[in-house]
Order: sequence, then structure tokens, then C-alpha cells
Amino acid sequence: MRSSPTNPKSIIERRVRTAERDLLDLSHRIHAHPELAFQEIRASDWVAQQLSEAGFEVQHGCYGLPTAVRATVGSGPLHIAICAEYDALPEIGHACGHNVIAAAAVGAGLGLAGLADDLGMTITVLGTPAEEGGGGKVLMLERGAFDGLDAAMMVHPAAVEMEAMPGSAVSMFDVSYRGTPAHAGAYPERGVNAADAMTVAQVAIGLMRQQTTAADRIQGIVTEAGSAANIIPDASRGRWIVRSDDLEALAPLTARVQRCFEAGALATGCELSIAQVSPDYADMRPDPGLLALYRANAEALGRSFPDLPGGAAVGAATDMGNVSHAVPAIHPMLGLDCAPAVNHQPEFTAACVTPAADRAVLDGAIAMAWTAADLAATSQAVKRGKE
Repeated sequence: MRSSPTNPKSIIERRVRTAERDLLDLSHRIHAHPELAFQEIRASDWVAQQLSEAGFEVQHGCYGLPTAVRATVGSGPLHIAICAEYDALPEIGHACGHNVIAAAAVGAGLGLAGLADDLGMTITVLGTPAEEGGGGKVLMLERGAFDGLDAAMMVHPAAVEMEAMPGSAVSMFDVSYRGTPAHAGAYPERGVNAADAMTVAQVAIGLMRQQTTAADRIQGIVTEAGSAANIIPDASRGRWIVRSDDLEALAPLTARVQRCFEAGALATGCELSIAQVSPDYADMRPDPGLLALYRANAEALGRSFPDLPGGAAVGAATDMGNVSHAVPAIHPMLGLDCAPAVNHQPEFTAACVTPAADRAVLDGAIAMAWTAADLAATSQAVKRGKE
């Protein structure tokens, strides 16, 4: 290993700020062209192209996912991954700010690119598709994308600054009922009403909520329930999400909810089908040591972390949670000072291309890269101590 630079953090910051125009252009382009889960063709291409031009060895369409990206630079023993998300939400676009996440991840990679070998690091930027309901990171984790890593990190925009997102465990599934159509006025007795089955299930879930914990969340939408009032509906469909503290608590809660859908089928005589939308998301378990390093670096950039009431983000979830069970990981939140607008609102979509969001891109990139440099310094100090 070559000798370490005397002031790597100043070099990192200079590299990120030199790339400011390109990074903010990337953020704004992704925001202007929202793509849904597993369909992030342009966003993943833009991320891969920018990293390739910076000297990274890039694989695009890896781990069996056409919009996954793996970009690596350096050959040191300390291997750190920085995760980029870039999928959007239906109808409201980048209302979770994944354009900021992607640009900050690329920026952190650019900041570290010329220093990786000097610091004894290998840096991998992972473009992870389908966080919004597809479990891209879970699939990539199962297929080896996070093998051999010493740490993984990403940043995420929010209304307020948080050093850690207290993410829940989540199960997502589609429900469909199949009945028998009939003339609703002349021959209703010949029909088997699929919309009634969905209604029975929703009533059962509503009653069941009395026996759930404060951390549990059950929500869903009905996407189909008939096409005409004078036809007994023969099909109904919906998508449902169940959340709880952790995977251990999630499993029995999900089973209880699915029994409510079975009740709808039993009461009406419909056929029931339940299909998982994605792998279950695990609760987020941030690494305390990494968090402390990141927070100190973010504060050095002028960011502040307000005291929040307990449970301020109960119910939020991320497939980064699964990664945090396998690798030391962090998922801090970058405040955009946009309250009362919060994630998954149209107003938050607009907030993700403001000057505050642009600052979050640069601060997030620098803070993550500085945290990686701190890890490298700690690793070298431990190594020298052993020697």
C-alpha cells in the first residue's frame, strides 16, 4: 500500500465539490424522468456512465437484475459499499427522493476514487433497484452483492435530519378473489361476489387492529372490485402491506392478516389467491460505530440533528434493513427543511430538487466519503497496533 495522503478529507471534499455540476445534473435528471421499480433503465445507465467515466470498473445489469449496477475502484483490503437507489413511486414520482440518494452515492464514490488504494480501501458503488416494493437489495444480498464487505452505507432525504431511520420489518403481498358474475338485478342468487369477499376481509382486519401493538401497521388498497353496478363482480384485487418491529414479530402478524382474507373467501365462496410482491424487508439495525463517525462528519459540514420524539419514524421501512443484518450498515436521513411536507407526498417530490436538496446531495456525498476515510484510518491504526 502506498503512503496515505496527509489530509484525505480535504481532498475528498475538493473532488466532490469539483463534480458539483455533474452530481446535481444527475439528481435533477433522475427526478425529471421517474421510473418505477425494476424499470430504472435511464437512471441506472446514467449512474453507471458517470462512474465509468471516473475510472470505476462497472457492471450494468448484474445479479440477474437488468437495472442493478456494480462499480468498483481500488484494491485495498477494507471493502466498503455505498448504495444508490433510483426508483420512483407511481403517480407522484420521486416523492421519496431517490434522485438525491443516487447522486450522493455517486458523489461519495467520486470523492474516494483517487484515494482508495492510498487509504487501503476498495470502494464499490451499488446501484440497487426497486426499493419501493421490489426488494432489490434483498435479491442482491441473496445473490452475493454484499459478500466480503466490511461496511455498507447510504443516505436518504427526509423532512428533518436523523442519524438513523428506525425501520420496521415489512411484508408485501397481492390478494385476489375469484367469484362468479351474474345479473345483479335479475339473477343475483347465481353470483358469487368477489367484492363482498374483499369487504369481509377489510372488516376483519379493522376489528383485528384492536389486538395489535402500537408498532404494527396494516394498510392496503383495492385495485379492482367490479366494473358495473348491475353485474355481480367476479374478481377483486388489492395490494397489502404489513409492518411490525422485526421479522420475528412480523411473521405471526402477517399470518393473522392473511387469515382475514381467508375469512372473506370462506364467507362468500370465492377462491382466494395470495402472492408475495417482494421478499420481506427486515428491520433496520444501524451499526453504532458507523453512526457515530457519520454524525460527526455531518455535523462538521454544518448539519444538525434535532431531538425527535420517540417513535418519530415508526412504520418506515427499507430493504437496507436486510443488508444491516448481514453487514455493518447505516441509513441516515438528510433533512430538507421542508415540513410539513413529508416523504410520499407530492409536496416532497417538489422539495427534492430545491437548493436544500442540492445541498443534501453534496453533504451526503462528503459525509459518507469522510466516514469511509475514518474507517480506513481506524483499520490502519488497528493493523499497526497488532504489528
